[in-house]
Amino acid sequence: MVLTGSPYAGNGTPGGPERMAPVTKIVIGCVFAFGALRFNGFDLLLDPVGWALCVSGLSQLQRSADDSFARARSAAIVMVVASLVAMVPSGAHPSDAPMDFSVKHTIGTFGTAGALITIWLVADAVIRRIRPHGETSRAALLDVLRWAVVALGALGLLTAYGYADLGFVTPIAWFTALVALIVVLYRSARLPCLSPA
Repeated sequence: MVLTGSPYAGNGTPGGPERMAPVTKIVIGCVFAFGALRFNGFDLLLDPVGWALCVSGLSQLQRSADDSFARARSAAIVMVVASLVAMVPSGAHPSDAPMDFSVKHTIGTFGTAGALITIWLVADAVIRRIRPHGETSRAALLDVLRWAVVALGALGLLTAYGYADLGFVTPIAWFTALVALIVVLYRSARLPCLSPA
């Protein structure tokens, strides 16, 4: 995807279009995957599109078959498939309802857990890439934020199963931590060490 009207060319010189940075793709993908914009009950921000954008950005940052970006990419691919399965509508027959509910619930739980694992792996890959290049404070902030997102998301899962009742505090704290993580990732997108491989 090419953005026009940017003051920088792909090599950082003024005057031409610039390719979207891989981390920017990941950030936009996370907005699609974690966000919701509903119209008549349908989420216009399609999760599979978001995870596919993450796969694209992570593929550009991957430098070997077993580096941290490759692991994050594999998790994002799993999430593309899982989110596509989650979009399959439930059966219309009344006798199918109990099974459909349990299957949908299981898929939803798997999708939530998978999303938390994937965002952890994405943050881990970025941290591992930027820390050796002198971005220690940014890496430390990302580390704290990923712990907050995953821990609060896990608490949210427990709440959904009735193991805890933390009211509205947990979702608000989780959303705040997620937004902060996405903002820090976005602000890191132009770091030279996060340029395409």
